[in-house]
Amino acid sequence: MKKITKTGISRRQFTLSAIAGSAIMAINPTFAAATSDKKLRVGFISPRTGHLGAFGETDPFVLSQVRQALADGLQINNETYQIEILDRDSQSDPSRAGQLAKDLINNENIDFMLSTVAPETINPVSDACEAAGIPCLSAVLPWEAWYFGRGAKPGQPSPFKWTYHFSFGVDEFYQTYISQWGLIETNKKVGVMYPNDADGNAIRRFLKPKLEAAGYTIIDPGAYETGTSDFSSQIALFKREGIEIFNAFPIPSDFSALWRQAAQQGLTRQIKIAQIAKTGLFPSDIEALGGLGNKLASACYWHKDMPYRSPLTGQTGKQLCDLYEAQTNKQWTQQIGACLSLFDAAMETLITSADPKNKVNLAMAMRKLNVSTIAGQVDFTSGPVPNVAITPIIGTQWVKSKSGPFKFDYLITEHATDPNVPIAHKLTPYNA
Repeated sequence: MKKITKTGISRRQFTLSAIAGSAIMAINPTFAAATSDKKLRVGFISPRTGHLGAFGETDPFVLSQVRQALADGLQINNETYQIEILDRDSQSDPSRAGQLAKDLINNENIDFMLSTVAPETINPVSDACEAAGIPCLSAVLPWEAWYFGRGAKPGQPSPFKWTYHFSFGVDEFYQTYISQWGLIETNKKVGVMYPNDADGNAIRRFLKPKLEAAGYTIIDPGAYETGTSDFSSQIALFKREGIEIFNAFPIPSDFSALWRQAAQQGLTRQIKIAQIAKTGLFPSDIEALGGLGNKLASACYWHKDMPYRSPLTGQTGKQLCDLYEAQTNKQWTQQIGACLSLFDAAMETLITSADPKNKVNLAMAMRKLNVSTIAGQVDFTSGPVPNVAITPIIGTQWVKSKSGPFKFDYLITEHATDPNVPIAHKLTPYNA
């Protein structure tokens, strides 16, 4: 592995100062801080336990890499700042996520908030920061569920001044699905299971019409509630309609119940492509399904084979994942790189702010942020709406491993949203 520099920041970043400071809005005295304070407190909230706990399983490892890279501080505008990261577990509970955010803001006096994974964590954290005037950067949630799910209106100015988000969106899912589904001949009948939550509602509202316009027949039994235990009526509908593609955005426990029932009732025998999102992202999800996990199609928001390097730690994706597996004896997950990319972008925000103790400057730095991370480019200057930057989704498939220490391999099957990513596997039918 390439040796990490003491700070993990490149020489260019050490010497970079934000010359755009003169163009930034006048400093609000309320948010100004004494220049003698050279310590920055960064809050980080993610789900390590609860139904989204698989997303946060690798956070301690990523945080150890980040803290090591920042051990000697971060050089900002010719000043060295010590970075203290205060990490918290949302337990996959929206109410707890909001309370943790308020505690970090009001009692820990953080300068900057970071948050990751799903509306249950990110949205209440973002709302708390928006209300308090605390700069917040988040990732890994379809941007529509973050932007519109928090009250923004299509075609209207952004209501957000302090909160910014980079992630994939409906268009990335659309491009990936059209690309992936075209790899196998089907009747283009798609059975969908979109839950009654921020993710599911955004996908139903924005993705479903695009798929229909592309010539796919969407069989939608309607929104279901998280925690549903009996999916017999939906399965019966899908069998009657003869669907050959299945697409869902469930939490892991819901999908496990659904897919086992689908196998018992004969639905899986007619499915050529089982395209799963939100669950099916991690080895633990797939291994829990036994043989039913083999050949499930997925879409990754980060993969170790992506050809990018972290500007913070200096690591490639393969180096990062090899180290994780060596230290934990567990298989890498896509959240490793996604989480590190959030810190890559956050540290660049601090550097380009020129005065990171000034919260107005931090917010303006996020608005202008355009940086290469371990997950690729994060560019807030190009839309699609204010406060949002777009990242790719890559088509993938889980297949039983023929060698190696783990049960399944996670292989890239298409790259419509980022052609720089190498394809390694030809998609095979689920029922073959």
